[in-house]
Amino acid sequence: MAVTYLHPMEITHRDDGSKGAFYIEVDGKKQGESTYVWAGPDKIIIDHTEVSDALRGKSAGKQLINKAVEFARERNIKIIPLCQFAAALFKKTPEYRDVLA
Repeated sequence: MAVTYLHPMEITHRDDGSKGAFYIEVDGKKQGESTYVWAGPDKIIIDHTEVSDALRGKSAGKQLINKAVEFARERNIKIIPLCQFAAALFKKTPEYRDVLA
């Protein structure tokens, strides 16, 4: 069964004050997620990013990190990219440097 997705994908954000996530749901099922924890009032640590096989190769992970970067810019906070995927993306994306802790 093929999974349909939107370009750009619709990304939902939740935050409970101590941790949060940006995620993609398709047909009511979570297909991609990037999670973070707050490190004080002005920093988040991205600790995990994962996408389903159905979304692999469709830049879903990058779109999740883009959302986190937008969030950081809106809040004037910094990001510590601990997960390997986020760290690699930050390394090769100079446009993200303004939010890098």
